[in-house]
Amino acid sequence: MAAKASRQLTIIICAFAVGLVGVAGLTFSSLSRHIDSGSSEIGGPFSMIGQDGRVVTNASLEGRPYLVFFGYTHCPDFCPTALFDISAAFKELGFDKQIAALFVTVDPARDSPEILKDYLEHFDPRIIGLTGDDAKTQAIAKAFKVYFKKVPGENGDYTMDHTGIVYLMDKSGRFVSAFNLARPPKQAAKELEKYL
Repeated sequence: MAAKASRQLTIIICAFAVGLVGVAGLTFSSLSRHIDSGSSEIGGPFSMIGQDGRVVTNASLEGRPYLVFFGYTHCPDFCPTALFDISAAFKELGFDKQIAALFVTVDPARDSPEILKDYLEHFDPRIIGLTGDDAKTQAIAKAFKVYFKKVPGENGDYTMDHTGIVYLMDKSGRFVSAFNLARPPKQAAKELEKYL
């Protein structure tokens, strides 16, 4: 009797897991199609400050594909996970590959170039942290159709709600598609190789 109940529980758990994977895949596919439909409108000229204090523009990235991801250094979970996944995909590509990823902060009040530099030391060196004043942050977020909002917390602290899409841009800085990080690094790297 106990073995039968255990088997039924295992079947239910497996069915639930398969369902979750299916829902995640459909959600990403739907989101990707939605974004791709307006691809000519995503991205554009920008000028931000990198973690080394230098100006980084869309023109300075021409000739290599790059990923764009919006987040902030105080992000408790999603941002470091995405940066880790990007780093793992880049490692699979090899360190000689000309590719970049932009980590654009949505919290410029706390994320100075120095803070970004310290934070990004834990990830692939081809990830470039970008910050700017409020106007430049709003402008680049608008260009990439990114939502972000400050959410007040306790004792004057706050978090940021923000879009969690990773954008893939080609060597000319044109939007290709939303980039799926929810897969093994080798698969992600294989897709990136198409644009090198």
